[in-house]
Amino acid sequence: MSNSDIRVEKGHAEPEEVAAITAVLLARAAQPPSTTPAHRGRAKAGWRRLDREPGFRAPHSWHA
Repeated sequence: MSNSDIRVEKGHAEPEEVAAITAVLLARAAQPPSTTPAHRGRAKAGWRRLDREPGFRAPHSWHA
């Protein structure tokens, strides 16, 4: 690995710090991808689409 593979953009990193972050990145890259999704989305949107609502609701009515 050459010095240009990893570059410190701001500040000064000691060689031990660069080695530590390199080890972490290589360990993460070696892990197989997860088969389960990280985020389970909703089947239905959590909001109403106003274009599908009737244009007028009576003031004495309510809508959940």
